[in-house]
Amino acid sequence: MSANLKDSKYSEFSPGKDPFAKARKKGSNRWILAHIFHGSNKLFIVIVFFTIILSANLSSITIIIIGETISALLSGMTALLGNYILFLFILGITGPLMRIGSRMLIEILAQRLERDARREFFLNLLGKSQSFHEEMKIGELMARVTDDVRMLNFLISPALSLIVESFTYLFIPIIYIILYYPLQLIIEPIFFSITFLILLRSYSRKIGPITARLRGNFGLMTASLSETLSGIEVVKATVQEEKEMKKYFTHAKNYKKAFIEQGKLQAKYLPILVLALVITAGFAHSIVLFNFGLINIGQIIAFIGILGLLRFPTNISMFVFAIFRLAGSSADRLLELMNKKTEIDENKEGKEIIFEGNIKFEKVDFSYPGSKKPVLKDISFVVQAGQTVAIVGTTGSGKTTLTKLISRLYDVSNGRILIDGRDIREYSLQSLRDQISYIEQDVFLFSTTIFDNISFGRVSSLEQVINVAQQAQAHDFVSELPEEYQSKVGERGVQLSGGERQRIAIARAFLSDPRILILDDSTSAIDSNTEDKIQFAINNILKNRTTMLITHRLSQIRWADLILVLKSGEIVAKGNHEELLKTSEEYRKIFVKKFDIKEDQLLKEVRK
Repeated sequence: MSANLKDSKYSEFSPGKDPFAKARKKGSNRWILAHIFHGSNKLFIVIVFFTIILSANLSSITIIIIGETISALLSGMTALLGNYILFLFILGITGPLMRIGSRMLIEILAQRLERDARREFFLNLLGKSQSFHEEMKIGELMARVTDDVRMLNFLISPALSLIVESFTYLFIPIIYIILYYPLQLIIEPIFFSITFLILLRSYSRKIGPITARLRGNFGLMTASLSETLSGIEVVKATVQEEKEMKKYFTHAKNYKKAFIEQGKLQAKYLPILVLALVITAGFAHSIVLFNFGLINIGQIIAFIGILGLLRFPTNISMFVFAIFRLAGSSADRLLELMNKKTEIDENKEGKEIIFEGNIKFEKVDFSYPGSKKPVLKDISFVVQAGQTVAIVGTTGSGKTTLTKLISRLYDVSNGRILIDGRDIREYSLQSLRDQISYIEQDVFLFSTTIFDNISFGRVSSLEQVINVAQQAQAHDFVSELPEEYQSKVGERGVQLSGGERQRIAIARAFLSDPRILILDDSTSAIDSNTEDKIQFAINNILKNRTTMLITHRLSQIRWADLILVLKSGEIVAKGNHEELLKTSEEYRKIFVKKFDIKEDQLLKEVRK
């Protein structure tokens, strides 16, 4: 393996510089902060913090001026009323305008964070290996890429802005009490602040596990829904609606239970009770000071008004810290997947050479990631450029797995695979896969037009698409559709028959002009008449191309240059059709079972 692979970050696809790669490794808090302070966001954060702090100061000053106005009225100093009213008018306009500007910037930050995190998560998923996607449930991924990423938006707006406001409204009023009122009056707000922080820490610790269960149960519920709807034909055909309903409702019930736990915890939120006691104690304390002549009526009203500012952090913290922990749980769930190691690397610095098509397997062993059970054992064979290789064997013998190793959908466990004399890991992944086309038995079509499905990944003209569609025997049925090549095929090509989907897939492979073509029972859903036509087209287009063919159709196996017979992950025989009929009992068994032909009859055909 080349040296640059050893230093690889192991991603099958990376769009370029990743500014958050290091932060992802340091945990959710560092990752979120990296997003918040990314680029021009830093300037927005400074402005937002400044306006929030200034706004809290203005709120306290407004209450103090109101107290001074009342004192002036009671003492008959009416000359000052005009000044006080003017100050209140200016403060009444300035404060809201600053809050509007601050919230606009916060909303921009929130949308940027969601946008960047969604893009990062999606690109990270594109860079994951095939084994990762086979292990993950689609519904679970959808829950994370939609709802969990959305929670990061809520982390900024409203959670982050309200948390900053809460702490400014918790401490700034104490400063103004120290500056403008008898020092004894700081006892109540300081007692509240200390008690509030202790209770808030306890609340935050208790709500953390609940929010983690909320996000987890939501993912399970979404995965169950997605799986049921994806397999709705099977569900209805087997009359399993009630079973699927119970499974979904079980996840929904667990989700509801987590919400109820959160509600019970919030119902016991003690800071609200503590604040009521503190305001009462503060009022009583100010009355005592008034009796000693240390404070006047206006100051008492202002003092109680400033204590009233503590209602904001008290009431909002219960709501905001729940969002904060939910967003933290969501970030943990996102990083859990993004930090998973990928077995395959794209090797951008690798070789980019046009293949001739020579393939060589050297003592290849393979086990799926996370499994110790070998799927392929000691696989060795050589294919010359332009040859056609048929791979046959019973179900589960490793035929499909063998072909997927060629395009590095998986990497070998031992041994190596060479194309034109080079280990396939020495090629860049894009160069390797650009020259290999793979047509599976279970064809996947995107829910777009026939033209887009055939030309997927290639810039093509309509004439080119029609040409390959004719070769794949797809043009006739496409021409009968109302919009022809602009007709949409529906989700996964549901509006087309199995044979039509396979012909579209074959046309797509023809258009890519591959050096190596892999056909995994790709004509299984095509009638024999159409198959003959497609086979004629394949024979023409595959001249000077290497073909790996998985099939049980005798008509396709006969003309293969090399036939590999697999059993339990091992090659038990190889050769051409006539040789294997004479020498391989396993090969003869395949045709005895498949075509109900007696073994001696097969041997007779060879002798002829």
